[in-house]
Amino acid sequence: MSVQPIFDRRLLVQRRNRAADRIAAHDFLLARVADDLVERLSAVNRRFPTAVNLGAYHGLIGRRLRQLPGIDLVTDVEAAGRLLDLCDGPRLQADEEALPFAEQSVDLIVSGLALHLVNDLPGALIQIRRALRPDGLLLAALLGGASLTELRAAFLIAEEELEGGASPRVAPFADVRDLGGLLQRAGLALPVADSDTVTVTYRDPLALMLDLRAMGATNALAERSRRPLRRATLARAVEVYRERFGLPDGRVPATFEIVTLTGWAPDPSQPKPLRPGSATTRLADVLGKGEGMGSDPSPRT
Repeated sequence: MSVQPIFDRRLLVQRRNRAADRIAAHDFLLARVADDLVERLSAVNRRFPTAVNLGAYHGLIGRRLRQLPGIDLVTDVEAAGRLLDLCDGPRLQADEEALPFAEQSVDLIVSGLALHLVNDLPGALIQIRRALRPDGLLLAALLGGASLTELRAAFLIAEEELEGGASPRVAPFADVRDLGGLLQRAGLALPVADSDTVTVTYRDPLALMLDLRAMGATNALAERSRRPLRRATLARAVEVYRERFGLPDGRVPATFEIVTLTGWAPDPSQPKPLRPGSATTRLADVLGKGEGMGSDPSPRT
């Protein structure tokens, strides 16, 4: 049975191509992700001869990776041709949902703000694991479930009031716990998922929407409404946004939750969890307590 796609990938590529001329002036979130990914990689004491920047946008992360010692070759992979033209060095036009790499051919795959927009994330992670050489590393940053909650709520209320029902406008980003579980399902070892919340302020909600458009990040949901957004509905959404989330200085916040995933292709050299029951030291001995000498749970006066 076929699964209804969440995203219109063709439309997403079209919008990224349209944003190519101005995306460099609106890449603050990608730049923050690049700083974090580079810092994490700098703490890994090993070489990565071949690396892939998956979902490269205009090549910002790829340029940063090429400055790191221990990384020899970085290939930018991006589906939008006009964005790919802005990348430096080796590049490849390909979709994140259909990786063109042979099994065990890459040492490092880094992805910034791209994988949350694929329709089959478990399948994409499995492809990544297959492409990685043993003990190869995946390091990816995705938008998490708390992202753009203000915008989602404002449009939901406005459309329910004026349209008689809401249409999907903000992507259903995954929860950090679910994303961590997907790493394990994909067969990646030593999986870690952590999140960081970034709050950006704008002069008004329209400025946020224009920023999202300039990033190529406007609504590409497959189930989006095909009807043009009415001015009255947009105006009411702006009003609700201000009423519910406005700050004392008149600006409005926008929340972005960045979930970072780390996983390694399995290799015999990696540390393994101990087999249950194999411990040689009792917890009671470590804590300096004998059998049955736990703390008294009764309240004290």
